[in-house]
Amino acid sequence: MRIGELAQRTGVSERSLRYYEEQRMLIADRTPGGHRDYPEQAVDRVIHIQELFAAGLCSKKIAQILPCMRDTDGGGNESATPELVGELEVERDRINRMIADLLRSREVLDEVIERAGSGFAATRV
Repeated sequence: MRIGELAQRTGVSERSLRYYEEQRMLIADRTPGGHRDYPEQAVDRVIHIQELFAAGLCSKKIAQILPCMRDTDGGGNESATPELVGELEVERDRINRMIADLLRSREVLDEVIERAGSGFAATRV
C-alpha cells in the first residue's frame, strides 16, 4: 500500500510515517517509480508505534522494542533480552508513578471543587 493509504488507515500523518522509516521503526519497499510500498502488516506496526509513543517511550526505545513484540498472529519473537525486559520494567514503573501522581492530583482537585461548590451554594441561598 502507498503511504497515503497507510496514513489514512492509521490516522498518522505521512510526515510521521516517513519519520518512523528514518528511525528504522517502519520498513517500506520501493516501487520501480520510487514510491513507498508498505505491506499489510504495516498497519499493525504503526498502531504499535503509536501505543508505545503514548506510553511515553522515545523513538530509540521503540525501535529497540518493536522486534520483540508479538505479531498479529500471536507468534512470539525471540529478540527480547533480559536487559531489554529490565529496561521495560523501569519504563512501566515510571508510568505507574505518573499514574499515582495524576490520581493524587485528581483527588486534590476533587476536594477543591467540592469546597468551592459548597461555598458557592451557600452564597446563592
